[in-house]
Amino acid sequence: MTISPPQTIPFVDLTWQHGPLQAAMQGVINTVITQGDFVLGQALEEFEANFAAACGNRFGVGVGCGTDAIALGLVACGIAPGDEVILPANTFVATLIGVLRTGATPVLVDCDRTTALIDLAAAERAITRRTRAIVPVHLYGQMVSPQRLLDLANRHQLIIFEDAAQAHLAQREGYRAGSIGLGAAFSFYPSKNLGALGDGGMVVTAEERVARQVRSLRNYGATSKYYHTEPQGTNSRLDTLQAAVLNLKLPHLAGWNQARSAIAQHYDRRLAPLADHGILPIQNDAGPGHVYHLYVVRVTGPTRRASLQAQLTAAGVQTGIHYPIPCHLQPAFRTLGHHPGSFPNAEALSQDILSLPMYPGITLKQVDYVVDAMVEVATAAAAAGVLQAVKG
Repeated sequence: MTISPPQTIPFVDLTWQHGPLQAAMQGVINTVITQGDFVLGQALEEFEANFAAACGNRFGVGVGCGTDAIALGLVACGIAPGDEVILPANTFVATLIGVLRTGATPVLVDCDRTTALIDLAAAERAITRRTRAIVPVHLYGQMVSPQRLLDLANRHQLIIFEDAAQAHLAQREGYRAGSIGLGAAFSFYPSKNLGALGDGGMVVTAEERVARQVRSLRNYGATSKYYHTEPQGTNSRLDTLQAAVLNLKLPHLAGWNQARSAIAQHYDRRLAPLADHGILPIQNDAGPGHVYHLYVVRVTGPTRRASLQAQLTAAGVQTGIHYPIPCHLQPAFRTLGHHPGSFPNAEALSQDILSLPMYPGITLKQVDYVVDAMVEVATAAAAAGVLQAVKG
């Protein structure tokens, strides 16, 4: 690499966020310490109400992590052994694990290669008489089309349960993530658009009965102290300390999402010339409603992803791959009976995608540095290809 001067561009940097809020965070933490309500405390109740309202919904129930939000939320929505649940093959394994924990049968389907979102036509073809629910994953911060989801669900009497772990306050077609289906799962892993200081999750729903059952399931299946009615109950409660911090951050979330959008637009403009080199951003069909938890490109031309990633690393640019192995090819899930070639779009994406640095504190100058490095690599790869063709 000849690009200069060398810089270090982190994939995610939380110091820009936590530095200005540190004193305030210490204040809310001290309040919880003084009150001593560390489990199911006042700050949790306040955050549950505030986050649900921000999602355009009535009830929020904080749980220990996003995976638990999927598993407990699906159970509360009535999913049980014998049911089939449709979900995309190209998602983080937590989506699949959440379905498996209900005892239901997961039915994986392929995705759209340009948006990376679930292929709803493929989902419809996978429906059987046992299909009870569909779990659309709002991947990378872009929502699956609410209208198409609702049309599909209405035609086949399916429950929609959203995996919105990467889509805090995302919008599309007049809906917010978490407001389409019977329930939705969110994650507050630290690097999310709204992140805790550790693990955390939430189920949001418009149905009081669903919220009531998740509250019971997260607390050993108890409807009141020492009275347990749910055999699937577990210990999965969002800590009051985490809820206090998340509630402090929540008013800033819309502004942080707007910053992500501006950064994504700058990436889009700068990367446009690289389309001729086969470097293509994942398509945004949601417009300004995309909240860009991740900014992902497909590397499909003469530039090889491994080479591009290695040379970006050498230039000080951290990148990621979300996700390098689709769920159906993971060793843990071989019993589902899939094999290479089962879901060609998901498999192709897993070989092509590269996630670039994305967080509200990144500067446009830093984005320019990332893209300049990519231009250099792509240009060199194209020149090498031409040279090889001439020699051949």
